[in-house]
Amino acid sequence: MNTPKTLSLGSKTSGTAPTPTASNQPTAPLTLEQQRAQDAWNQCASYTKEHVNIAKGLPALIMNSGLMQVLAFCHEKGKKEKGLPNEKVATHLRIWLSQRFKNIAPDANFEPFMQSLLKANPADYQAITTEAFAWLRWMRQMSSARVKQDPKA
Repeated sequence: MNTPKTLSLGSKTSGTAPTPTASNQPTAPLTLEQQRAQDAWNQCASYTKEHVNIAKGLPALIMNSGLMQVLAFCHEKGKKEKGLPNEKVATHLRIWLSQRFKNIAPDANFEPFMQSLLKANPADYQAITTEAFAWLRWMRQMSSARVKQDPKA
């Protein structure tokens, strides 16, 4: 009779690699989801509660008005008052999208970025918008988790 072989994780007799330890971390490349999460985590380090609220609201704004319109709105608000949270979150989004898509202006500055979107074919524009939603999902979660909440609020 053949008995099924059992696999023991980390066992030297099973032929599998040992479970990673602190000194033996896996070297597999990060998934796209992990990259989004890491970028959102890094970018929201200096966010306030207002940034978090903006990050939570941007997906709905994009759904209702479109990516370019929302980026223009955030940029306009940022011009009125330097360092406004709308522009900061939008800038972080532009940086991420510029890194992900070769057909987008690599410097993520507002004007060249918008020109790139204007010239994008519909399929590329849709992919860019989809990626914006995916990144914003992480930004909403990471910024909310990372920002210290005011106990009085």
